[in-house]
Formats: sequence, C-alpha cells, structure tokens
Amino acid sequence: MGLVTDYHEAFVAGDKEKMNEIIHDDCKFIPHVGNAVMTKDDMMGIVGSGMVNIENVRLLYENDDVGVDHCIAHFANGSTSEAVLTYYEFKDGQIIRVETGATPLSDDYNLIGN
Repeated sequence: MGLVTDYHEAFVAGDKEKMNEIIHDDCKFIPHVGNAVMTKDDMMGIVGSGMVNIENVRLLYENDDVGVDHCIAHFANGSTSEAVLTYYEFKDGQIIRVETGATPLSDDYNLIGN
C-alpha cells in the first residue's frame, strides 16, 4: 500500500496514532474553501471527529513524490456533499502537503445510484 491509501484508512478509522506517523510535522493542508492553510495539528483535530466522512475513495496516481485521489466528502455541518480531488506531496516517507479542489454535488446525489 502507498501513503495515500494508508492516509485514508487511518482517517476513516479515526486512527490518530497512524495519522501522526503518516503526516509530516511540517505538513500544510490547503483546503478548497477560504484562504486557510492548515497545519498538522489542525488536520489531527479533524481525525476521528466526525466532521468529515468520506466514501468512494479512488487512488488516481501515486509515486515516490506525489499522489492524487478522488472521493466524495460529506460534512457534519450539513453543507452539501462534494466531489473532492486531492493532491499530496511526500517528504521523508510522509505527507508534507495536501491541497484539495471540490465540486458541490446536487441534493439528489444519493438518488442516482450512489
């Protein structure tokens, strides 16, 4: 398995210990909303919180330097679900940068076979 798959498995399981091993201490997460840049501590605060649930994760590409995946994200705050494309950069065998782009899904997303 690669880093991206390990990352998703730990995220879904709420495994903070594993996430701590996967995410580099200097990691920056640039989400698709706002002008925020999140740190490793910010990311760790989301793990296991129930704030974000993901499904249909597909690894699109991964090598020793970068990874790209796609998933559907559902947010506990009640906002619409989003199709999320994520880019990862690796350093020293850990994830050092995460950047997302997203497309809001219509309210009938779950009515079309998903």
